[in-house]
Amino acid sequence: MNEMTKACRISILALSCFITTISFGQEFKKLVWSDEFNYKGLPEEKNWGYDTGSHGWGNNELQYYTYKRAENARVKKGKLVIKAIKENYKNAKYTSARLVTKNKGDWKFGRIDVKAKLPAGKGMWPAIWMLPTKWEYGGWPKSGEIDIMENVGYLPDSVYGSIHTGKYNHAIGTQKTGGLLIKDLATNFHVYSVEWRENRIDFFIDNKKYYGFANDKTGSEAWPFDKDFHLLLNIAVGGNWGGKFGVDDSIFPQKMEIDYVRVYQ
Repeated sequence: MNEMTKACRISILALSCFITTISFGQEFKKLVWSDEFNYKGLPEEKNWGYDTGSHGWGNNELQYYTYKRAENARVKKGKLVIKAIKENYKNAKYTSARLVTKNKGDWKFGRIDVKAKLPAGKGMWPAIWMLPTKWEYGGWPKSGEIDIMENVGYLPDSVYGSIHTGKYNHAIGTQKTGGLLIKDLATNFHVYSVEWRENRIDFFIDNKKYYGFANDKTGSEAWPFDKDFHLLLNIAVGGNWGGKFGVDDSIFPQKMEIDYVRVYQ
């Protein structure tokens, strides 16, 4: 996850006027990986690992991501609940969780669906996203990043999908991002999806396509998306983008609920 360009908030209004309903990609028929969260307790170890610590994660984030701590990540009543809490924990003032499928679910091409309800409040930065498993083209952003869903609490009705590559990233003012206005992100579940093909990546909310990024066939600097990627689910607190206008400590605790994760190829 990285800071969005200032143009995002403006362009999101235009993009929302051109949404079209797209049917499920016909080639993506086989369910190859899923978690329906039909159990209780910690997330299933066969599906999920954890990124842990509080070193800012390249974005000056404020939370400590914990390991197998039910207060921050647990399955309850058929939902995975990731919770951000204001508390002193080791060297941080907030805790949260960052779940990853690395080496448990790694894919090249396919459709990823995540049905989720987002947290709310200034300082929240929830994300559903993908990173390369082996970083074969080099460190970020050369090996790529796919942001299926990002939201920041000070823009409560805005959701974004983005890609990052060596050629296209915010550090050089070339990041590729699309957005959509939705009024009930924190009160209702929505399905956040990507369809990732050899020649393009398309972004959807509730099966409505709102953004696409095409392979221009100029090489890995523009298209590193021909390697295995894994999925990440997390709530960051503060940070360069999420904390741009500070953190409202009165909102805690906050949670992101996930109804299911499904991967088709």
